[in-house]
Amino acid sequence: MAKSRGENGPSSPGPGGSLSGTRESLAPGPDAASAADELSSLGSDSEANGFADHRTDKFGFLVGAQGDPGAVEEVPLEVLRQRESKWLDMLNSWDKWMAKKHKKIRLRCQKGIPPSLRGRAWQYLSGGKVKLQQNPGKFDELDLSPGDPKWLDVIERDLHRQFPFHEMFVSRGGHGQQDLFRVLKAYTLYGPEEGYCQAQAPVAAVLLMHMPAEQAFWCLVQICEKYLPGYYSEKLEAIQLDGEILFSLLHKVSPVAYKHLSKQKIDPILYMTECFMCAFSRTLPWSSVLRVWDMFFCEGVKILFWVGLVLLKHSLGSSEKLKACQGQYETMEQLRSLNPKIMQETFLVQEVIELPVTERQIEREHLIQLRKWKDTRGELQYQSPPRLHGAKAISEAEPAPRKALEPSPSIRLPPGTQLPGTKSRQQKQAEKEHEKAMKEKAKRQKGQQQPPPQLSPTVPSEASSPGPEAPHPAAALVPVAAPGSEGTDTKDSPHRSKESLTSQESEDTYL
Repeated sequence: MAKSRGENGPSSPGPGGSLSGTRESLAPGPDAASAADELSSLGSDSEANGFADHRTDKFGFLVGAQGDPGAVEEVPLEVLRQRESKWLDMLNSWDKWMAKKHKKIRLRCQKGIPPSLRGRAWQYLSGGKVKLQQNPGKFDELDLSPGDPKWLDVIERDLHRQFPFHEMFVSRGGHGQQDLFRVLKAYTLYGPEEGYCQAQAPVAAVLLMHMPAEQAFWCLVQICEKYLPGYYSEKLEAIQLDGEILFSLLHKVSPVAYKHLSKQKIDPILYMTECFMCAFSRTLPWSSVLRVWDMFFCEGVKILFWVGLVLLKHSLGSSEKLKACQGQYETMEQLRSLNPKIMQETFLVQEVIELPVTERQIEREHLIQLRKWKDTRGELQYQSPPRLHGAKAISEAEPAPRKALEPSPSIRLPPGTQLPGTKSRQQKQAEKEHEKAMKEKAKRQKGQQQPPPQLSPTVPSEASSPGPEAPHPAAALVPVAAPGSEGTDTKDSPHRSKESLTSQESEDTYL
């Protein structure tokens, strides 16, 4: 596949001494004091490095540094504003969208993230934002640490090689190179078992073009630990294993290319290492790089496989194209100088989306190649953590911390202020106590009232004989008047019955 293009290739070091491994040493030394006044008014690194008269494109590269970038897709302004509005809505409710509408996120990543929100979206997709929230102050702690001298020297030598024609990194010792040094040094302290790999530098540089150093550091951590675990280890075993997976998948996608590479005995590690380890940042035109990264952060490493398969298919997938590739050298040259048409963003993204290779097929092939590796080479020396396929898997493995729900009133009043028409807690308590006291008082008063009059009938005894003073038997049915009821007319008594009236009439007749 294609190697570095103009903006990524090596360049001669600018004037100035070597770096000693600290942030301060990246600034101009004492010998540059005479030029300090002249450079004090210059704003960007490109101006400070003598490129003040050069124009930059919309990506920040010096015009002409990329050669002929080909046709760049221009999104209409109205469409761009609509996409920005949709992405803002997603980012403001990210957990809900990721849980219930992940397919919509994937579709919008395939269409391309708006440039103004790309850095923020990458942080959400990769889980770098969650990592930053879980480790507050960790980057500052690593940044202030001295670092391992064996890695610092290697990092310093690689700084000027990273996108030397981008306005952020064009100046030796400029703010771009300083931040790149900080991020790479911090990672060697964060993951000392891996240390530093040269392929990490362009990845970190791309991140720094879109976000500050601390956020770029945590996104780099996620790439190294979740998206491409083991890629940057000492033996590069993971990248070799993925090379075998890519070659096996090529047999299904393009049998012609697979047969030709097998005939020429070209090992996959020769043409896919830089592409995969740098996530095609040093292979494709910049507009295509950004589109690939948008999908990569959303869907994971399978995007790298798909892009690699598309490029191999359209470079070596027909008999006409193989006529100029009679040997290993000609085949490698064909892969180094890819046709600009197949790298153009619209064509490439469409081919990648339509490629008939699924994530399940990649994982199944991974198990097959891992078993072959163990049979021929033994166990892997570096046991990397499991690879997670994209934002959905990462968000499920590392959910964002949830804050306790707290009331958030729209109107905030000083403490103790009572709204009109409402009662305070003390007032409500006093009313309850008053109501309870009134109920107890009414209960006591009811208990003190006299009972209603009761009937006390006198039943004559059978053994007694009527004497001269004994009342008439019929009088036994007459009710006994209660005390204090003397002189009361029996006709007015409410308790008179038919039997009592008959008894009265009988008594009158007897008398």
